[in-house]
Amino acid sequence: MLRPMITRFSHDVLGDPIRAQFEAFIDEHRHALNNSLDGLTEDQARRSLVPSRTTLLGLVKHAVFVEKVWFDESISGRTRAELGLPQTPDESFILDDTDTVESVRQAHREACEASRRAVAGMDLDDLVHHNRRGPLPLRWVYLHVLRELAQHCGHADILREQVLSQ
Repeated sequence: MLRPMITRFSHDVLGDPIRAQFEAFIDEHRHALNNSLDGLTEDQARRSLVPSRTTLLGLVKHAVFVEKVWFDESISGRTRAELGLPQTPDESFILDDTDTVESVRQAHREACEASRRAVAGMDLDDLVHHNRRGPLPLRWVYLHVLRELAQHCGHADILREQVLSQ
């Protein structure tokens, strides 16, 4: 059984240690992105409204890629091929016939849970050694992932508004 996507809201952790604050903000954005698919049909979730490959379903599928790159590949050293991931971020938006709203949401929840487990024993200043940029502190990884999730939540808000207005 997976834990809920969100355990505490960012406003609940104001006086907590910085790590708890990072994790609350990241979890809020994970939750928001996953929930951008709430109530959508398969066609709505796949609808392409911009020239890029970005769709609502593709955004959540890309978030699975982000989780696995930053919290599996970068920590474990396993390659993208070993993880079953595309080589580039752009390719991670590509949907295939087996991608459904439920399957992608489930994959996202599982990837988020695996990410939490991967960093559970780490401190913010511990180095993540298997990134193309070289060793990075977990703190930097958290900030990078938070920035990426926030950007994609904004994209999802706009796409969802467009989808629902059609």
